[in-house]
Amino acid sequence: MTVKALIPVRTVNLVAPLAYKATAMHTTETAAHAHCTSGAATTLIGASLRGGSVSSAIGTPLTPGIATSTTATRTTTTRATKARLSPSADPHLFHQLVQAYLDCRRTKRNSASALAFEAQAEHNLLQLHDELASGTYQPGQSVCFVITHPRAREVWAAQFRDRIVHHLLYNQIAPRFHARFTADSCACIPGRGTLYAAKRLEHQVRSITRNWSQPAHYLKCDLANFFVSIDKAVLLEQLQRQVTEAWWMELATLVLMHDPRHDVRVHGSKAELALVPAHKSLFNAPDGHGLPIGNLSSQFFANVLLNDLDQFAKHQLRAPHYVRYVDDFVLLHQSPQWLNAARQRIEAKLTVLHLQINPRKTVLQPVARGIDFVGQVIKPWQRTTRRKTLRTAMDRLTDMPTEDLHQAGNSYFGLLRQATHSHHDRARLAKLLLQRGHAVKADMTKIYPQRKSA
Repeated sequence: MTVKALIPVRTVNLVAPLAYKATAMHTTETAAHAHCTSGAATTLIGASLRGGSVSSAIGTPLTPGIATSTTATRTTTTRATKARLSPSADPHLFHQLVQAYLDCRRTKRNSASALAFEAQAEHNLLQLHDELASGTYQPGQSVCFVITHPRAREVWAAQFRDRIVHHLLYNQIAPRFHARFTADSCACIPGRGTLYAAKRLEHQVRSITRNWSQPAHYLKCDLANFFVSIDKAVLLEQLQRQVTEAWWMELATLVLMHDPRHDVRVHGSKAELALVPAHKSLFNAPDGHGLPIGNLSSQFFANVLLNDLDQFAKHQLRAPHYVRYVDDFVLLHQSPQWLNAARQRIEAKLTVLHLQINPRKTVLQPVARGIDFVGQVIKPWQRTTRRKTLRTAMDRLTDMPTEDLHQAGNSYFGLLRQATHSHHDRARLAKLLLQRGHAVKADMTKIYPQRKSA
């Protein structure tokens, strides 16, 4: 049977946001709302389009069995063949993909890969959608480079289209995990960044010391070579506990088990790569171990893995005062003996996760001496910025080119403002920027760009 279909002109506005504010917590509602209001239907089953194929993000459902494209007319032959038995994709996949694209480009829009993708955004999104729906999607080449601040480490950057897939997966499955995380788990969770972690720890210190009137101790631990040591098999089992949809679990498995070392382009010299210690390099990780630093998926997977540690600390150790930011965590207690015993039990728990504590970064001392955590130092009645961070800022701004000074100066002012006692530090920073010719706001919270000479 031969069918001719007239295809309306297709327009997709990828600049305007969707119906709701683009946040991870509202992704499901956003996709559902957009689906209802646009009248689109994209029921995807395996490699085929059933029920209502759609030619764009905004359109009307077409006759079942008629596939369309951007051309005005096309002759299509329908076949009475049974679709492959494979997991069904989400019926709102295209809307979710557009939302993931908007989320992904929010902070990467000026990068070369983002601009190249945006030049043909509709075509690229449709192609990516078809690959995901048919099961032919495979992650592309990664770029590996080395950063030296604050210490030398490898960063792995996925292609922009792969980062869209990371956001797509995160938007779909992350809320269910976030609902199960403890309130003391920080990093890569909406509203729980470094400032949240510092305030959370400060609140717990005030609680256990009765507002600094009673003594207490803290145990601070760091996991050795965390991202390189992650066992993907253990993490995969944890994902399978919560992700019950077969298609989304297959996508999560594909993203997790992908080894970027098999297709990578290295930027930088051999001397720069040599700055990274061998045991911290993903190139030297055993097969089935290690996540690339730099991907949204890696940060999210790390929280999923360490949620078992958080639950152990809260429900097995019954630690009332505990905060974790990525692989750094702090426990508070009046008794140092209790903290030592807790450390031994935590080490046993980490053995199950195939992780271990770094003994050189383990600290046990009174809280009155100050707790260095997430770049801030919590001391009695004050929370200040780490001294090393301030020295680094002063050194960098002293030698920085003038054209970069405005943006960097405001960034450092924003960082210093997070501390409760930062007036002296901001005064030092303001003095330096004044010497370099910039105007500083009276409250020392921002600087203004230099006027260009006529």
